[in-house]
Amino acid sequence: MANITFVKENKEVVAADGANLRQQALQNGIDIYTFKGKLTNCGGCGQCGTCIVEIVEGMHNLSPKTDFEQRKLKRKPDTYRLACQTLVNGPVSVKSKP
Repeated sequence: MANITFVKENKEVVAADGANLRQQALQNGIDIYTFKGKLTNCGGCGQCGTCIVEIVEGMHNLSPKTDFEQRKLKRKPDTYRLACQTLVNGPVSVKSKP
């Protein structure tokens, strides 16, 4: 099981290993989009890059960055991920809307 802690919201979610971070956030009422992101997001298809989150702890428990993430996040800190492209395989702490 993967425990996902959303730091700003002070909420912990339990998910199955391999769960998609974006889906888990939305299913549990965690708002990961800024205002602009709400208007322009692609619905989790990995095309827009608006679901950026910061991984505070547990980076080693996530799937490797996809090619799209590598390109979209090349000027961002290494701790940033796209929630729609991230699979969780263990405990992780996440900061939404960094």
